[in-house]
Amino acid sequence: MNRESVIFKFSGRLDADSFIAFARHRATRLDLPLAVLTSDNGQVALAVGGQPDLVDAFDMACSLGPNDCIVLDVEREPAPEALLESRNEGMGQ
Repeated sequence: MNRESVIFKFSGRLDADSFIAFARHRATRLDLPLAVLTSDNGQVALAVGGQPDLVDAFDMACSLGPNDCIVLDVEREPAPEALLESRNEGMGQ
């Protein structure tokens, strides 16, 4: 099975707590491991891993964001697999 690990950096008018809760819910629904790397009220960096189509679905869902956040930019870069193994919040976040 093809897998990829990605770091996403979402920026815009974000409420970090709301955005992270939204991202956790989406990762759980897509059965993707999630690691929150950094957050503030302007940028949230997350790592996820899984089947490429599911990672893309996570990207799309988070780009639309919760209704109290406006995502203006998304940066995407490969993540080392070890990052998710060491920081994975686990399913059922």
